[in-house]
Amino acid sequence: MTTDGRQHRAGPWGRIAGAIAVVIVGWLAVVVALTFGSTPGKSMAVIGPPSQAFAAIAKANGRILASNNYVTIARSDDADFVGRLYAAGALLVLDAEQAGGCSGLPPKRSTAQL
Repeated sequence: MTTDGRQHRAGPWGRIAGAIAVVIVGWLAVVVALTFGSTPGKSMAVIGPPSQAFAAIAKANGRILASNNYVTIARSDDADFVGRLYAAGALLVLDAEQAGGCSGLPPKRSTAQL
């Protein structure tokens, strides 16, 4: 086997893209790990197709609060809700309150002052 001795270099853009990928994967790993320590009764965002999310929430004994194309908000008072969601086939579970302020509560209405 012969080689010509040349090494391919990614250049500065390749290094930047690699660093960004490492940061994103690390952040996602931390966020997912923190969901396992969430307190019972918090809203969780189940990421994935609605049919798969609904089935996982039902198997995990949770309540569906809201749903759209790929995010379903659910809640349960059980301590191991996140683990049961993953065991039931959920693709990704995040703390909805930390991810975007979704609490499942009705929005607070501000009163206009005249």
